[in-house]
Amino acid sequence: MKKRWLGGLLCGAWITLGTLYPPTSRAEAPPIPIPAGTAPATASSPAGPPTIKIDKTSLDNGGTIVVSGKAPAGKPVFIEVWGDKLVRASHFDAKPDKTSGKRPYVLYMTSEMPSYYKMFVPVSDQDKLAQAKASGKKWNLDSLLQEVGAAEIYSTPAKIKIDRYQATLMGSIVGSRGQMLPAMNEQDNRRRSMELVKVRFRSPDKVLGAEVKVSPDGAYRAEIKIRKGLAPGKYTVVAAVDATSRSQAASFENHIGFPLIYLPNAGTSINLFWPFLLTLAISIFGVLMGAGGGFIMNPLFVSLWPLPHAVVAGTVMPTVLFSQGSGIYNYSKIKFISWKLGVTIGLAMVVGGFIGPKLTELITLDQFKFVFGWILLVLSGLMFWQTTPGYLAKNKKEQAILKEFKQKAEAAAKAKGN
Repeated sequence: MKKRWLGGLLCGAWITLGTLYPPTSRAEAPPIPIPAGTAPATASSPAGPPTIKIDKTSLDNGGTIVVSGKAPAGKPVFIEVWGDKLVRASHFDAKPDKTSGKRPYVLYMTSEMPSYYKMFVPVSDQDKLAQAKASGKKWNLDSLLQEVGAAEIYSTPAKIKIDRYQATLMGSIVGSRGQMLPAMNEQDNRRRSMELVKVRFRSPDKVLGAEVKVSPDGAYRAEIKIRKGLAPGKYTVVAAVDATSRSQAASFENHIGFPLIYLPNAGTSINLFWPFLLTLAISIFGVLMGAGGGFIMNPLFVSLWPLPHAVVAGTVMPTVLFSQGSGIYNYSKIKFISWKLGVTIGLAMVVGGFIGPKLTELITLDQFKFVFGWILLVLSGLMFWQTTPGYLAKNKKEQAILKEFKQKAEAAAKAKGN
């Protein structure tokens, strides 16, 4: 009897407690508080890194790639694209220090610069990029990345290995790289890589483009135009919202075919037909002037094609031998060569041939164009002045030389006709 009474009492107490404090199921548990300013994750707004998808995996000498995906809502999306082909880039820092006024004379060099690198930012930053382009040579990659909020996203060129050399004023004149300095820390390497990117790609629109459209729910889309004449091979695409939130890599292949050829040391592709036709015309005129045509080919190649000035100078140098070789043979037949004078100035050219290639590493494209342009202007002005009637009338020696040249040419033509 006591046991029944005790069991009933316990059962009643259990029912009463269950009524006053009902059990809470897992589905009905109160939500975990979300910190202020943090958007809850939804199916259309992933909490993790952004996703990425590209519409094609192959291009024929450039084209358009559509990149799309999802990112956390409310955040800008940036897209990095780079090619697997690597090229060389160098920058000679000779600007006076703002504090001490001293010139550092440090040469920065790398052989790991991507042949193509470009970051695509939201379309809302179009005006900032336009202002940077309008500033001309004064644009700064570091400042521009800060303005568009992409400083943390810049990563691929920041990891390249950069060698630096301590040069001297006299050493730079004779083309010496100088003494190699210790490796830089990560922050300095990143900053110097931006200078090398500017030297390599020259214009801000070659490094940054405002093409990314982002929806409120985090969906993004960008039409990326890969211009013609770039390097063949694999191109990697990555989307990011910050330094730690990056998508998996997507990739596509860029293919080229003849008459396009890839120039590894220039990091670009070029149609062979146009340089061939241009050089044919230049060589005819160059041999006529006794110069081989190199003084004309250098500025034209630099201006017409996206080729580094050092590569142009190095390429033109041996090719001029072909025109000079045939020119030497034909000039020797009509006895217009002074071998004693030729050997004398040839020795000087041998010495200059060691210094010139080193100097090309220490000057920029703008400096190359400036110096070369003034040399051509001075020489053309001098030659024009020497052909004026007044100069010829006062210089009887010049007239005698021209008369002798004409007589030899006529004799050679007559002998050839017989």
